[in-house]
Amino acid sequence: MKKYLAEMIGTMVLVLMGCGVAVSLNCSSNCADVANAGTVIGTALAFGLSVVAMAYTIGGISGCHINPAITLGVFLSGRMSAKDCGMYMVFQVIGAFLGASILYLLVSSAGVEFAQAGAGLGSNNLQDGISVAGGLIAEIVFTCVFVLVVLGATSKTNGATNNFAGLAIGLSLVLVHLVCIRYTGTSVNPARSIGPAFLAQCAGGPVSALSNLWIFIVGPFVGGALASVIWRVIEPAKVDE
Repeated sequence: MKKYLAEMIGTMVLVLMGCGVAVSLNCSSNCADVANAGTVIGTALAFGLSVVAMAYTIGGISGCHINPAITLGVFLSGRMSAKDCGMYMVFQVIGAFLGASILYLLVSSAGVEFAQAGAGLGSNNLQDGISVAGGLIAEIVFTCVFVLVVLGATSKTNGATNNFAGLAIGLSLVLVHLVCIRYTGTSVNPARSIGPAFLAQCAGGPVSALSNLWIFIVGPFVGGALASVIWRVIEPAKVDE
């Protein structure tokens, strides 16, 4: 049970810190400042640093997936049981709701102007000019890259790279955000999208954040599955114990 609780806490921190910075920098679902370098970089760093912090906090307990797409990739790579896979996902979503709930309370207790600006709670959405197909492709591709980094950095057959797995994974998430924010606000994590999308409706956020939620569930899951296939093809031969 401890590893499930660890996943819940880790996902809560990821959503609270990452989406919290997105709200503070006005990079919520409408991403009014999506072309502002400071806004994009700040939000990207917030998500990446949250992963680094949690990796070195709960990594030894649960592996610090804090992302259903990563959990799916790990399961399909044969590194965890179906039971743990399902329970990880459940507790990750619970954690995302907790993180989004705390953020909602903070935003709603602020002044009217800030509350209106932060109503999206950092939820994902298609940005201006981005089609459904474009958003779906972006989420599939960038989740695939991110999960592939996770599988490679944590593999016991990939030399000593797993000693720095938390740092490598966090930095790769920063990189993914820097590219993908312009298209979808960057999810690559179904739980991270589910919690804020539902709570944003309570805060008066855009309805489209909820209607487009399927993109940020299907896309990351497909990307995570593709990453597991790619890793199985390129994974180094297992070393003798």
